[in-house]
Amino acid sequence: MDSLGIVAVVGAALLLTILIKRATRRVEARIANETTPLRNLQRAHTLSVVTSSTGIVAIWVLARLILLSLLGLDVKEVFADVRLASLAIGLGAQDLIKDFLAGFFIILEDRYGVGDIVRVNGTAAGRVEQLSLRVTGLRDLDGTLWYINNGEIKEVANLSKQWSGALVDIPVAHSEEPTRVRRVLEQVAGTAMHDPELRRKLRERPRVLGVEAVDPFAATWRILAHTRPGQQWDVSRGLREMAMAALLEEGIKLPSSPEADLSAIQTMSAAQGQPSAGGA
Repeated sequence: MDSLGIVAVVGAALLLTILIKRATRRVEARIANETTPLRNLQRAHTLSVVTSSTGIVAIWVLARLILLSLLGLDVKEVFADVRLASLAIGLGAQDLIKDFLAGFFIILEDRYGVGDIVRVNGTAAGRVEQLSLRVTGLRDLDGTLWYINNGEIKEVANLSKQWSGALVDIPVAHSEEPTRVRRVLEQVAGTAMHDPELRRKLRERPRVLGVEAVDPFAATWRILAHTRPGQQWDVSRGLREMAMAALLEEGIKLPSSPEADLSAIQTMSAAQGQPSAGGA
């Protein structure tokens, strides 16, 4: 009777393991057929591996306890040993467990993925090059690769999820007619949609929002552009260059810097204080 029970328990555990693996493969295959982005495939693969591994471990732990019971051992003592071992492991690996749980929910909730540009905890920022259950790897602009334990991540700003926004501020001189400036900037927005380089990075035609700020030296006009994920910086630079070229071509003056104005005033004052050649 005991031998038949042992065979039945082992057979049931093997059957459940096969069924879990088969179900995992079917889920991944269905997602592969219905989803093209690599990001979703990576999420599905990671989550399926975690789920299947957890299920298989649970099945074999339960099967082992049943086998020990069939062999006449006291399962209560085994549970006591398991609790002690779990306590010891838990005390020694709290940070590791925290990292794995945090990584699981990062992937499950799709907070960010490989290729996204993120800012972590308000300090480290860059493109995600590595993402596992334990650690996130960020490559910043100067090439440094930052490794951050997932359990240490408290807040994340995703700068490239679904779409991004480019805010372009263009300062012009106060003396320029607003209607004329708007006309030129609207032409720039339309031209951007026909530019081969910018067109593939834009989601729609940029919008001229109007005068954003006025200070003693300039009136600042703002252009808003919705871009493809992570393309806001390239679009900002491109629109800024196009706007400056168009404004200069139309004879619209850009503001001079405060330092230049101060230097001009000092030069004029010095000139006025000197005697003329005729009066010497």
